[in-house]
Amino acid sequence: MKSDNIMEDLNIRFSVLWIATMLCYLLGDVMRIFYGNLTPGEIDGNPVGEMMWLGIAAIMVIPIIMVVLSVMLKHPVISWLNISVAIIFLVFNLAGIAGYEAFDIFLLSVSFVFNALIIYIAGNKLVRDFKLKKSMKS
Repeated sequence: MKSDNIMEDLNIRFSVLWIATMLCYLLGDVMRIFYGNLTPGEIDGNPVGEMMWLGIAAIMVIPIIMVVLSVMLKHPVISWLNISVAIIFLVFNLAGIAGYEAFDIFLLSVSFVFNALIIYIAGNKLVRDFKLKKSMKS
């Protein structure tokens, strides 16, 4: 039973970190609206079509999906998935951070910390399990 509690705790941690990451993104979007550097229907002064909005929606729904999957999937699958998705989001956000306002850079930096914690927690669990299996074979 103790192992089940540890896994539930791990899954809840992943979900909470994805919720916090998503809230950083949403807060940045809201602040951009109030800051006034947002023109509806445009990105960087260029009109945006329906397929681009669909692509943006698909990217932004990923943290929501990760919240759900983090409480539904078992280790090691969820650990590997969390590591992979957190790395993708880190790289994706780092690639576009250059032109952002200071508040956006701050919020993205906070989300980077959350992504790093996801990677650390998942990686640490995988390493501990690997060492445990290795010691059991000896």
